[in-house]
Amino acid sequence: MLFGTLFALAAGLMWGLVFVGPLLLADYPAVMLSFGRYLAFGLIALPLAWLDWAAVRQLTRADWIEALKLTLVGNIIYYLCLSAAIQRAGGPLPTMIIGTLPVVIAITSNLRDAQRDGRLPWLKLAPSLLLIAAGIGLVNQHELSLLRADPQADLSRYVMGALLALGAVVCWTWYPIRNADWLRAHQDRSPRTWATAQGLVTLPVALLGFGLTWVYFEATQAPWTMPLGPRPEAYVGLMLTIGLCASWLGTLCWNEASQRLPTSLVGQLIVFETLAALSYAYALRGQWPDATTTTGVALLVAGVLWALRVRPEPPDASRATHSGP
Repeated sequence: MLFGTLFALAAGLMWGLVFVGPLLLADYPAVMLSFGRYLAFGLIALPLAWLDWAAVRQLTRADWIEALKLTLVGNIIYYLCLSAAIQRAGGPLPTMIIGTLPVVIAITSNLRDAQRDGRLPWLKLAPSLLLIAAGIGLVNQHELSLLRADPQADLSRYVMGALLALGAVVCWTWYPIRNADWLRAHQDRSPRTWATAQGLVTLPVALLGFGLTWVYFEATQAPWTMPLGPRPEAYVGLMLTIGLCASWLGTLCWNEASQRLPTSLVGQLIVFETLAALSYAYALRGQWPDATTTTGVALLVAGVLWALRVRPEPPDASRATHSGP
């Protein structure tokens, strides 16, 4: 439990970086951010695969197909939706919507995986879910009030940003559950190898997407400098940083956590990503959070600590509890 939680915390710290990327490169379209990030991830995975080649060769054709599905949904499409959402609605609204992932994943996996992981009793789980939900609401209350008070706000852009953020939630509800299925079914495989494999299958997809984007910009005579845009040094540096830290290291840490913890519990620990993203955003602004935000953070942490106290009922006990005499 302790090591699984620490790995989930490390993954959250890494993944929080993806929320500031679209803000630091606000003049770059979302497709450039998504394909650039995963192109970097794929290139970083190449030497890692060479170092781990013996384990990589043991992956079957079915494993590679599963890795491709995971990388398309949980990497490419997810970050495309998230980047576009942040650039259209600003940071607060997408962060609020993505912040519901701990609750959504916990409920989904508790309904789906009780026979494998044991059922987390709803009455014991409810307080942590309520604390997390309340914390997320408080964290975003101040930011949302600023958005509502802005006379220059473009409602249609905010609505589109919200819809894109919901799409990202769907992607990342599916990804950790499906990823945990593979990891739990292959306890003899290294989470590091599985993270590298996802990076390898990401490379051709990102190359294809980047190339198609280049062709589209040229065909439409878009006012855009390909292949690296108007700030190539910043773009390449940030994509490499996010590709290494958020994509490979974050995936590695999350895989380690997924092998150690029940899916319904590890889903709640995505709250660390929300906390990290919020901390980085305030550091970027050079501001301290207000009292409302601080209270929300405290509730988030309290919800996570409460969740760690809950132990799943073994599958047999779970069935006995819910079956009649």
